[in-house]
Amino acid sequence: MAAATARASAEGRSARLAIARLRSGSQGHLGEMSVPSTRERPGEAVAGLLASLSIFASLLGLAYRPVRVIPFAIAIALVASAIGGRHARLAAIAVGVGGACFVAGMALAVITKNPLY
Repeated sequence: MAAATARASAEGRSARLAIARLRSGSQGHLGEMSVPSTRERPGEAVAGLLASLSIFASLLGLAYRPVRVIPFAIAIALVASAIGGRHARLAAIAVGVGGACFVAGMALAVITKNPLY
């Protein structure tokens, strides 16, 4: 009989402790997330869009007058890399693609005897 009352009081105590823990908000590892919650700034989203626009314009400059299009695409890529943030690597790739497209576009324009500008 003494064992039964000891067990009942132990169960009551653990239930009270659990309820108190839930009310206080300390849930231990249940409230934590595996991925940290970071919010993207609007400037970072703009930098990603500018970098992708720059890559598109650079590739467009291969087919249409490279001197008119590609320098502006490189300038847009440099603005995107200055903004930085999460898309800094994409902006760096956009600058590289712009430079490579400028060289290739100029070579193609000269070889095919198309106007440069």
